[in-house]
Amino acid sequence: MSIENLLSAWQELLRGKRGKKDVQEFQLRLMDNILALHIDLRNGTYRHGPYHQFNISDPKPRLIHKATVRDRLVHRAVYRKLYPFFDKIFIADSFSCRNNKGTHRAMRRFRDLAYIVSKNHIHTCWVLKCDVRKFFASISQDILMNILDSRIKDKQIVDLLKEIISSFNSGKPGVGLPLGNLTSQLFCNIYMNKFDQFVKHGLKIKYYIRYADDFVFLSRNQGELEGLIPLIENFLGEKLHLRLHPDKVFIKTIASGVDFLGWVHFADHRVLRAVTKRRMFKKIRGDISPQGLQSYFGMMSHGNTEKIKKRVIHLTQLLQKH
Repeated sequence: MSIENLLSAWQELLRGKRGKKDVQEFQLRLMDNILALHIDLRNGTYRHGPYHQFNISDPKPRLIHKATVRDRLVHRAVYRKLYPFFDKIFIADSFSCRNNKGTHRAMRRFRDLAYIVSKNHIHTCWVLKCDVRKFFASISQDILMNILDSRIKDKQIVDLLKEIISSFNSGKPGVGLPLGNLTSQLFCNIYMNKFDQFVKHGLKIKYYIRYADDFVFLSRNQGELEGLIPLIENFLGEKLHLRLHPDKVFIKTIASGVDFLGWVHFADHRVLRAVTKRRMFKKIRGDISPQGLQSYFGMMSHGNTEKIKKRVIHLTQLLQKH
C-alpha cells in the first residue's frame, strides 16, 4: 500500500468530513500518522481497531458500526485498488455501489427490460421479485475470503483483507459484515457476483437486475419464474449461506404494479411507494432542512409525482406561515 495511495485516499475521506473531531485530530499529525500506517501495512503488523456502534432509521432501524479514522483510511485505500479490478468482472445489470450505476439507472433498466419482454406492452410481463433475509448479517466471512483468495494473487493484500473482514464480530463467529464500512459495499458485490454468474451462465437468464440484495427476473412465462424459486434458494443456501426473505418473494405483472427500489412500476409510469410517501411527509412536518426538501424533489423527478409535489409545496407553505 503506497504512501501516494494513502494520501489520495485521505483526500477522498476528507470530503464532507473536515468538521469532524476525529478527522481533525488525525490531520493534526497527518504525515506522521500516514507514515506509521504505511510501515504497519508494509510490515504486515497492521491491526484493525474496534468499532463504535450506533442505530439509525434509514428508513428501518439499522445498527451501524463505525471504524476509527485510521481504519477508514485503510478501507478507502483498499477500495481504490480493488474496485477497478473487480468491477470488470461484474455483470452489466448489477447496479448497487458502482460508478455510473445507482438506483435511477436500475429503474430505467427495469423499464427498458419490461418494454422488451412485453414487446412494447403487447404481451403480459411477469416479474419475480426477491430479497435476501438479513443480508449483511448473514454473509459468511470464510466464503468471502475464499472468493477473494481465488482472485487476488498478492498474499499480503489477502492477509490485509482477512484482517479487515475478521475485525467484525456480529455475535456469530465468522458471520456478517459491518454496515458502515466502505469495503463492505464492495465485498457484498463480490459475494453476490457468484449468484449473478449462476443466474447468467447456470440458469441462462437474460432479463435480470440486481441492486444489493434486491433482485428481479422478468419473463412472459409465469411458470418459468415459479420454477426458478427453488433453484435460487438452493444456490443461495448451499453456495453463499443466504436465505430469501419469505415475506418479500412475489410474482406479479407489470400491469398490476411491481414494487422495486422504493417505487411501484407500471407499464407506462411509476409512482412512489406508499410507505415512502408517508415517511417523506412525516419528515417534512418534523422541520426538514432546505437541502432535505431539495433531495425529495430530486427523487420525485424520477416518477409520476405531480400531485405529491403540489401537496409538498402546499404543506411547506403552511408550515412556514406557522
